[in-house]
Amino acid sequence: LRAVKNRYGSTNEIGVFDMGENGLQQVENPSQAMLSGRPKDVSGTCVTAVMEGTRPILAEIQGLATTSGYGNPRRMATGFDYNRMALLLAVLEKRAGLMLYNQDAYVNVAGGLELDEPACDLPLAAAVVSSLRNIPIPADWALIGEIGLTGEVRAVGMMDRRVSECARMGFTHLIVPKANLRALHAPEGVEIRGVSTLYEALAVLF
Repeated sequence: LRAVKNRYGSTNEIGVFDMGENGLQQVENPSQAMLSGRPKDVSGTCVTAVMEGTRPILAEIQGLATTSGYGNPRRMATGFDYNRMALLLAVLEKRAGLMLYNQDAYVNVAGGLELDEPACDLPLAAAVVSSLRNIPIPADWALIGEIGLTGEVRAVGMMDRRVSECARMGFTHLIVPKANLRALHAPEGVEIRGVSTLYEALAVLF
């Protein structure tokens, strides 16, 4: 449930509910609900932490890259901005040296979320590369970061809350922008790696 107008506060906040036989029931753990049914040891899926107002929620981004049978490869995005996806595919080609000009590319955000913040750039790129190379991203890894046109990984806001939510949900390895590491404290049992470029992040994963 998302407010589009709020006279007394921010419109960025959301409420998560489940319609049951007794009516709407509050979902106490939205991150767990969004990740329920997530496949493990399967290529083309990556987890990230997004901010819905002041609330961090974990989301699963799925990518599929498959050889196109036509002259013009097909692109499709569900839950993610199409133009942003096209931009990131171009950056993957130019800055990471991946051949995507003959690949159909599909992106989906599981659970029906609509993601519109730059912090989802890095996990989307990782999910597409995971599918392209058919190499799964480990189930306890999460990625957060914005990607620029030169292939740099830029800092994002509220990183401490994102990291805390990942740790709470059992993710033990995080890849984040290097610029965020200075003011970031790693929770116990969590390894955080800072990267400054897309190429560097892909080298860690693959």
